[in-house]
Amino acid sequence: MKRQPTFWIAFAAAALLSSASPGARADKSAAPELPADPLGSPMWKDMATKFFDDAPVLIDPRVKVVVPTIIENQAQVPVTADARAIDGVVKLVVFADLNPIQHVLTLHPRQSAPYVSFRMKVEQGTPVRAAALGADGVWRVGSVFLDAAGGGCSAPAMARKDADWSQTVGLAQGRAWRQPDGLSRVRLRIRHPMDTGLAKDNTPAFFIERLEFRTGRGDGTAALDLYEPVSEDPTLTLMLRIPKSDGAVDVEGRDNNGTVYHSNIPAGVDQSAFGGGSAVR
Repeated sequence: MKRQPTFWIAFAAAALLSSASPGARADKSAAPELPADPLGSPMWKDMATKFFDDAPVLIDPRVKVVVPTIIENQAQVPVTADARAIDGVVKLVVFADLNPIQHVLTLHPRQSAPYVSFRMKVEQGTPVRAAALGADGVWRVGSVFLDAAGGGCSAPAMARKDADWSQTVGLAQGRAWRQPDGLSRVRLRIRHPMDTGLAKDNTPAFFIERLEFRTGRGDGTAALDLYEPVSEDPTLTLMLRIPKSDGAVDVEGRDNNGTVYHSNIPAGVDQSAFGGGSAVR
């Protein structure tokens, strides 16, 4: 039998001492156990480390992720993340395990509902997840497998085919529908290429990275952090709390080049308002 090198024996002894020490046992017991992934993704542990740190994690069917069964356009995939069945949600994160850029968006509900509907790009079939962080510090996760051929993240923006595309960046239109529960369903569309930086034409990443929603009194009712996988010309639907005394919700956006955008969405009681916005250079 071939004798093992001395450094291998020393390494094994050190490992045994480390595993037997009280401190090592305490560290291991302090970390909450990660639940098994119902989708069996090879990236599940990496995603948990990236998004949840050492916080407790639960698989919770009350956090719903809705996607189409048939994907017609990999650059415009409709996704809805809904955690309204969970009380006290302070953050709602959407990510896709197998996308080259996994973080899609983060919603900070503040005074609004933990709900967002949007469109995203996918590079291949992937689990898409919504993770709701509660006031108790626990992440509750809902997941669905999105079956797609892919290529959406590396495709160039369609708008760049138009010579005047830069003249319309930041223009917005929106509408609000007041609901009986005091929330308003608000839909907003903003012209923007949302470049991922992964296209073969070497176009750098260029995307809206932040949207703030405020009532007429200046109160922050919700905020969105957006990332490159959000589709070109983002179309977003949220459930915002707009006081009855306010006739509109103000939106301020910022892209990763530092350009600031402003828009105003009327929220009249007649539910027939349609408003526009403009980019502030």
